[in-house]
Amino acid sequence: MPTKRIEFPGHSGAQLAARLDLPDGPLVATALFAHCFTCGKDIPAARRIAARLSALGVAVLRFDFTGLGHSSGEFANTSFTSNVDDLLAANSYLAAQNMTPSLIIGHSLGGAAVLKAAAALDTIKAVVTIGAPFDPGHVTHNFADAIPQIKTKGAADVNLGGRVFSIGKGFLEDVAKAKMGPAVANLNAALLVLHAPRDEIVGIENAGEIFTAAKHPKSFVTLDGADHLVTRAQDAEYVASVIATWSERYLDIHRPAPPPGAPEGVLRVSEADPKGFLTDITSGDGHHLVADEPLAYGGTNKGLSPYGLLSAGLGACTSMTIRMYARRKQWPLDQVSVDVNHDKVHAQDAETGVGDKIDTWHRRITLTGNLDEEQRARLLEIADKCPVHRTLERSSTVITELVDV
Repeated sequence: MPTKRIEFPGHSGAQLAARLDLPDGPLVATALFAHCFTCGKDIPAARRIAARLSALGVAVLRFDFTGLGHSSGEFANTSFTSNVDDLLAANSYLAAQNMTPSLIIGHSLGGAAVLKAAAALDTIKAVVTIGAPFDPGHVTHNFADAIPQIKTKGAADVNLGGRVFSIGKGFLEDVAKAKMGPAVANLNAALLVLHAPRDEIVGIENAGEIFTAAKHPKSFVTLDGADHLVTRAQDAEYVASVIATWSERYLDIHRPAPPPGAPEGVLRVSEADPKGFLTDITSGDGHHLVADEPLAYGGTNKGLSPYGLLSAGLGACTSMTIRMYARRKQWPLDQVSVDVNHDKVHAQDAETGVGDKIDTWHRRITLTGNLDEEQRARLLEIADKCPVHRTLERSSTVITELVDV
């Protein structure tokens, strides 16, 4: 996932620091991500979502709001409205690069901001909120003890997540008058609401209010076991997977024709977890799956192992080849199932290396239907003519080159 560090002017003219995560292959759509209150563009959940979407061909711009992270400006002078204006500025920047966003995602207060911003952007096709409040004023409970001082003195320093921020009176007044109902009701886009039932920062009732106020198409997915910041890797991966799967239904994606010599398109493999083995795989026109290693070999067991994928290819090809032959002959084959066993472990082979050992796959084929013995025997012969079977049986050549970056 190539990442560009960029800057663009925010609502006040201050330069906002951003990361533009780009696909390894063709760009098919662009997304805009808004982080949570006093967080930043580099929180793990944002990185994981960006990685999953970029694997599908969607570029993701994530940036620090004014006065936060690496962005310029004074946080004390910002408000909920300024966050919305920063999002509109980010949208304008992308539009100027011929990358107008069609998907917008917001986390916590950033979720409320994207709802407000999306209502003003007719190019947004899909909106996602993660742990978002229905009432932006909800965020003030994080510094409730300082509110009297803010009201009397105009500002106060508050400790949020171990960092000190100056909160101004204008922020309190702005979130108090922010009304989300009309913005949510007037969304001209599909909506996905993601929320953890035990979220202790923004209660689950907020998700219900957002969902109720929105018109269809709308979806709600509960994040069982997750915390507000989606800090656990498995929760961030789940959120990223749901967003990637859901959003593709609503984005106006036009994929380019496959390159010469690759009729099914390029199969692209991208590392998803540098600390483990989880891997994103995309093939051709938007097909996506993940590969992993079992827990016993240092993986997280979220997908088939490389040898498992190889066995799956053999089993699927066997089934399809038998079906095509039976269909052409008009034989009464009701159903095909193929069990494949392979006794090697990729993680072990990758560490120790193997010599000239011959790999053996055990394939058990079950054919159901009113077939006679001659037909069953012929279909068994046809199984050995499956293209993947024949590829595995003969020697192959793998040509490898290193790409300069």
